[in-house]
Amino acid sequence: MSGTGAATPGDDLLRIHFTAADLMRIRIRTEPDPLWEVLLSLHVLQTGHGAVVFDGWRRDVRRVLRPSVSLLTALAPPQGFSPDFLTPDCDSADIDPGLDCLLGTSRHELRTDVDKLAAETPVPAWASLLADGDLVVLQEIATAIKAYYATALQPYWPSIRTHIRADRDRRADLATDRGFENLLATLHPAMRWRAPVLEVDYPVDQDLHLDGRGLVLIPSFFCWRKPIKTADPTRTPVLVYPVERDLDWAAGRDGDSVGSPRQESLTALLGRTRATVLKAIADTPLQNTSALAKSAGISLSGASQHVTVLRDAGLVVTHRHNGAAVHKLSPRGAVLLGDGWGTARKVWTGECP
Repeated sequence: MSGTGAATPGDDLLRIHFTAADLMRIRIRTEPDPLWEVLLSLHVLQTGHGAVVFDGWRRDVRRVLRPSVSLLTALAPPQGFSPDFLTPDCDSADIDPGLDCLLGTSRHELRTDVDKLAAETPVPAWASLLADGDLVVLQEIATAIKAYYATALQPYWPSIRTHIRADRDRRADLATDRGFENLLATLHPAMRWRAPVLEVDYPVDQDLHLDGRGLVLIPSFFCWRKPIKTADPTRTPVLVYPVERDLDWAAGRDGDSVGSPRQESLTALLGRTRATVLKAIADTPLQNTSALAKSAGISLSGASQHVTVLRDAGLVVTHRHNGAAVHKLSPRGAVLLGDGWGTARKVWTGECP
């Protein structure tokens, strides 16, 4: 699949061409896809993207990762191409059926994927064996995936599943009430519906003609900032898109309740995205709007709008610093957040920079 680097203004477009039959064959997955979450979480793990949302998870997971994860990071660089065989066509909420599909990858697919990866980034010596269809290497990769899933994702799976199902239910209600075209028009800020074409901000300019095959929409927890699809146009057309996330999602493990009561109340009061922006300002004061947008995983215009609302409510203050507009918590915002008031007070009073 194509890489997951964040799109910026002026990037190329993915144009997905629909027929009337395709609009009737849109499906939204109900459950998180384990292998897509493995791949996309590996991308997030190797970067600092989404600090407000993912830093706690990254910190905890990096402490317990096994050495076998190096097999996976070699195949899944955080930018550019990642092999399609890592996310086979397998509509299952369990990881084992997906791994069975992965182990059945043809030699032709393996060769194609490894050659494309090697054209973009250095690959280890064992990649040549994989390209030749070596079943021992393929089994080692499957074993590494299962170990990574058990360590990095399974403890958080109830929380991930709750987010995915909530997004899917919301999208399904929208499709039922207003039709699939309205669903496509509101799916994500990086997408625009210009009937009969769905335009998606993308690092590579390309066209995907569905030709009556329909489109599978896969809501993803670890998909960061923009949608992604597989590279092979002959596969079942899928589009993976990010869902909204609660800030304290990683606090819910193994069925525990997700998020603290304070955080749940804050989200209910402000909404997920605005609460994320406020927490980002609290965690890293004196960010400019561009840096804030990056850390919160939203567009520059969206960050500017949310800051304006928070400033009008007296929760943040904005001033000029080195020629740029920067933001920090107000005393009222610090009281609302509760945690971290001591640091916020020092920033406010000038006791620390």
